[in-house]
Amino acid sequence: MNKEIVVKNLGGHVFEIWLNRPDRMNALGRQTVIELQQAIRDVAASQARVVLIRASGRGFCAGADLKERAQMTFHERLEHNAGINDAVNAIAQASFVSIAVMNGVALGGGLELAMACDLRFAASGISLGLTESRVGAFPGAGGTQRLPRLVGISRALQMMLSGEPVNSEYALSIGLLNEVIESDQLQARAHEFATLLAGRSAPAMAYIKRLVYRGIERPLEDALRMERATLPAILGSHDYAEGLAAFAEKRPPQFTDVAE
Repeated sequence: MNKEIVVKNLGGHVFEIWLNRPDRMNALGRQTVIELQQAIRDVAASQARVVLIRASGRGFCAGADLKERAQMTFHERLEHNAGINDAVNAIAQASFVSIAVMNGVALGGGLELAMACDLRFAASGISLGLTESRVGAFPGAGGTQRLPRLVGISRALQMMLSGEPVNSEYALSIGLLNEVIESDQLQARAHEFATLLAGRSAPAMAYIKRLVYRGIERPLEDALRMERATLPAILGSHDYAEGLAAFAEKRPPQFTDVAE
């Protein structure tokens, strides 16, 4: 039986997690979710610095597998949704940098998965949307909270209430995407950027993520105190000493510290 999630180690602390149900537009079925949760744990344990979330076939992810869900009991539906939430939150909370590489449509839970990533690169002309209102539901894997934080309340409400997808160019203009790239150049650009980030200090990147995500929800004064309180961990680190030495010696630094 083919695996529904495939993990690839590209070397240099860069990994790929592939959604591998192209016949179902990589919809998140029960087995897919179980395998995705395990894949995230595996790459985290492998000291990944950068993880690309990718997909087989012509779509990124069509969201929860509604054909499967239609056959579930009420409690099974709740369990399935909880599993998707667990996977999405594990990506969001990971110390590694995650990049959604969106080759095709990203709808419902597929877009929620992408929004949990730190960065989102998408092919030109694809469709993205939180379409749950079309079937009498709402985005239940973080969409109602993450989309407004990315694009603002008004635009987020328009997308969620209508359930209508937008194209990648519009998504870029409102801050939902970081880059839009021609489809034949998407893989190369994603690997190029992942390699760049993998050369950075893993603890420094993890601290940046932590400070940004935790600080944005706090009053500025509290967030600045949190930033200052974190500085000793960096200024006393081996990686920072190596960075200073490399700068003085005009050579690339070789960072070796591991993120907590």
